[in-house]
Amino acid sequence: MSKPNICVLDTAEAIADAVAQHVARTLVAKPQATLGLATGKTFISIYASLVRHYRQEGFSFAEAASFNLDEYVGLPDGHPASFRSYMNENLFRHVDLPSEQAQLPGVEGDLDLACAAYEEAIKARGGIDLQLLGIGQNGHIGFNEPGSAFDSRTRMVELTASTIAANTSDFPPGETPPGHAVTMGIGTILEAREIVLVALGAKKAEVLLSAFEKPASRECPASALLGHPNVTVYCDAAASALLSGRR
Repeated sequence: MSKPNICVLDTAEAIADAVAQHVARTLVAKPQATLGLATGKTFISIYASLVRHYRQEGFSFAEAASFNLDEYVGLPDGHPASFRSYMNENLFRHVDLPSEQAQLPGVEGDLDLACAAYEEAIKARGGIDLQLLGIGQNGHIGFNEPGSAFDSRTRMVELTASTIAANTSDFPPGETPPGHAVTMGIGTILEAREIVLVALGAKKAEVLLSAFEKPASRECPASALLGHPNVTVYCDAAASALLSGRR
């Protein structure tokens, strides 16, 4: 098993800038890079920083492609809490990534076919070069909840009550998030050439300990990353408080 590189920075702003620079370096080194993208509150500032670097440094997304980790099932087109809306608002409309190369999992029609097509589209691009991840307090990555198989592929999943509760603030008042989503599988995520995981705050300390300093277990999906040779974790002091090997 490989332990990740743990990079501890003082502030959320410093972490956002470091992750943005990591993505920028990937695009400069390989303009045709395929990015695996994540959503959530943590990534709002990361994408804002990435847009700033894009405007200041002049690198391009024009030859790149992106595949998002997940999307809710059952939201109407254009719903403000959909991950497509999130990505449009926070990244896609600010950079030169062609719309047809900015993909999210299909959540309409035959979902088995849509999930298989997503896997094929990733394969056709030659796989993901850099995958961004957050981590849930229950250890989920993407929407791979505890119990997910480490070789799982893109599929529809049922969300746990804790995940739904954690995401309720992203929805209009009085509206509850859907109970299902389509997510890249853990096996899909592990095929990325490089993985960057971001964790902020004391609430993430226990789950980082479970993920990276205890034996890998399906009860902590993020612990599957111990089987990947190229993982960097960007976190603050509070999130990393229980970890050894910090720098």
